[in-house]
Order: sequence, then structure tokens, then C-alpha cells
Amino acid sequence: MDTILIIDDNPAVCTALELLFSLHGWRTRAAATPEEGLALAGEPGVALVVQDMNFTADTTSGAEGQALFRALRARNPDLPIILMTAWTHLETAVDLVRSGAADYIGKPWDDRKLVTTVNNLLELSGLRREHSRRLAEQKRGREALRERADLAGLVYESEAMHELARIAVQVARADVPVLITGESGVGKEKFAEILHANSRRKTGPFIKTNCGALPVDLLEAELFGAEAGAYTGANKARAGRFELADGGSLFLDEIGTLPLPGQVKLLRVLQSGEYERLGAGKTLKTDVRIIAATNSRLKTAMEAGEFREDVYFRLNVIELAIPPLRERREDILPLARHFLGETHQLSPAAERALLAHDWPGNVRELENTLARARLLAGGPCLEPADLGMNGALRLAPDADWPPEAEELDAERLRDALAAAEGSVSRAARDLGLSRQALYRRMEKHGLNGV
Repeated sequence: MDTILIIDDNPAVCTALELLFSLHGWRTRAAATPEEGLALAGEPGVALVVQDMNFTADTTSGAEGQALFRALRARNPDLPIILMTAWTHLETAVDLVRSGAADYIGKPWDDRKLVTTVNNLLELSGLRREHSRRLAEQKRGREALRERADLAGLVYESEAMHELARIAVQVARADVPVLITGESGVGKEKFAEILHANSRRKTGPFIKTNCGALPVDLLEAELFGAEAGAYTGANKARAGRFELADGGSLFLDEIGTLPLPGQVKLLRVLQSGEYERLGAGKTLKTDVRIIAATNSRLKTAMEAGEFREDVYFRLNVIELAIPPLRERREDILPLARHFLGETHQLSPAAERALLAHDWPGNVRELENTLARARLLAGGPCLEPADLGMNGALRLAPDADWPPEAEELDAERLRDALAAAEGSVSRAARDLGLSRQALYRRMEKHGLNGV
């Protein structure tokens, strides 16, 4: 049961308050001096303090009462404190309420008002304790999951993402196909990494393929491989992604863009593990775990005849639906601090601006916004102007920043694409560009065939 601590040097006041509170079922403790009150305030169960403001012969100063209040606040900022005095000074009352006092009541007090105030504060205190308990429990759960599993650097605070991470770790051991859904930029690739890192295939290859970034006429060759002469420019045989991923995991991003002929071949691999290279008659076998991702509604595509139902149900043995960043705002600031690292900090105004934004581009937009802010900032502490969130600068999620990226030469583009193993999305992210911007630069330098 919660305890109300009464601190007053007048025994009659203590007795009256103890009687009043006991009539309403509340337990009380009483102290006659600030020193005794501070000692009792540290005992378990003390949920609220009612303290006098005047403990000296100079009853009008309230200095000792103010010192007691500040000492109580320093020890426990969450402890509600009601201040009581026969000498009420409005300026003092306002100052202490601003400093965290729950209320300021003059003597003699109104029993009904005091009881209502105490009841409301005890209920609020209980809610805060329960909230703190849940937060502590969630923190322990996050720490325990990180200790026993590889979360591939996933940064989060929200319970929604913790539950998804927990399910991903559990599902990873099952070695079944997984479909990861969610808006562009929410972190689908990160969950694919978690699935691989916690599977029995973690020592095997992890091959990533963005189906939407590959030319349609080369997509099948990229996935299944091709023999020399299978298509114009194929001067030698090449292994496909399924062959490279043998014994490991294959991540197929933007699976909704896979053409119907490719879907037929994918279905065969899902059913039997068999496929042929383009231009070859020899059947190959692969032992690979498929992880697919999409930001499109595959059910709508199925109704339109653009995606096969049998492929969908083969891929969707387990679905991980990642919520957009606007639905898990408690993740925004941890992610922002992670992207900024040790070089920059956020001002309170910048934090409020980040929390107020809807982030239609999700985590990717947040990362790009902070990358731009680091370039534009005049100092280590970022303000809303640095983020483009005060009306002075508008940043679209896929704006072509930073400006120096406009002058990327062909060699740097080739290097970025090579490092990204041909993934345009990954290369664009590494260069700080949108995918569309990178395509424009590739076309400018004649690199569309890379």
C-alpha cells in the first residue's frame, strides 16, 4: 500500500492530516523536522509528500521549506510533493510549482480539495510506476535478445520492433521461406540479415538481389545464371544468384517486380530446388533459403494477374510486416543518434522537429536527412534549420543531395556498383543518392549496361 509522508513541525497538523487520510484508507507517516522527513522519504512505499513550508521562528520566509522541497526533488524527481503553509506567497508558489511541486495549498485547507488532489496524484504516481516498470521490463527484454542473438546492428526502442526482432530470431532457425513486407525504407534488408545471421546457414553465403534494379531482359540470367552465347554480350558462362547462394540464404528484394516467366522458374526452385542456367539443358540443384521482400501489395498484384498465387503462398510461409517509422516514433531519436555518431548532437528543438515529421521515406529518409545535416551544419549541435525543418530549407525524401554528388565521375560510379555487387539500391545508398538519381548519372556516363 502507498504511504503518504507528512512533514510538519506542528503536531496538531500532523494528527489532523493523519486522521483525514486514514478515513480514506491511506497509510501515513509523520515527521516533525526536515531532516527526519528526508530520512523517511527514502523508505519503500512512500508515494507522496505533504510538507510544511515554515520550520523556523521567521514563519514568513519559507526558506527552510524551500530547501527541504529541493532536497526531496533532488533525491527523487518523480515523487509528488504538496506544499502547505499559512503564509502563502504567490511568487514563491509559482516558482516552486515550476520547479516540480505538485500543488501549493494554504492553511487552513479544504478537506475535500486536499483529498481530491491526493487521490489524483496517487493514481498518477501509480500509472507512472507501472509505465516505468513496463519500460524497464522492455529494456531487459531487448538486452536479453541482443545477448543471445545477432540483431545485425538493428537500432530500436519500440515494443513493435522488439517483437518483430524476437519473431525473426525464432523463425530464423526454422529454415523456411520468409516474406518481409513494409514501405520503402523501413529496414526490410536489415531483417533479412537477422534471419540469415541466426540461421543454421549463417556460415554460408548471404546473397542480396534487388529484382527491381535489374533489367528485365537480364533478370533471369542474374538469378539462374547463363551459358556463353545465351544472350547478346554473354561471352562466357556465369553463375546466377541461386548458384552463388548455395548452402546459404538468398534475399530477393522487390520481389513484386519479378516478371511472370521468372516467377515460374522461381516456383520450380521453391518446390524442388532445381533450375537451369539460361541457354543450358543441364539441371542444377541448389540448397538455399529464400527471403523475399516487397513494398507493394502482392495480393493486389495477384488479383490483377501480375503475380502468381502459387509463388506468393510458397514465399509467404512466414510474413514479417515492418511498420512505418511514423507508427513507431519512439525509434526516431535512437536512430537519429545512431546515424549522427559521436560528431554531432541534436538540440531539443531539433529533436522535437524530428519527432513531429511523418517520415514518408522512413528510416532511409531519416538517415539521408541527417547525412545532409552534417554537411550543412555550422557546428556540432544540430538545429531544425540544419535538418531543413524550419521552413528555410525543404528536403524531399529523394532529393539529390549532397550537391558535390552531382559531379560523380564514371570511375567512382563503377567502383560503387562493384562494391555493391551490382545492386543499384545499395550503391545509391552508399553514395548518398536516391536510386533514380543514380540511374540518371549512370545514363549520363553510359553505364546502363554495368
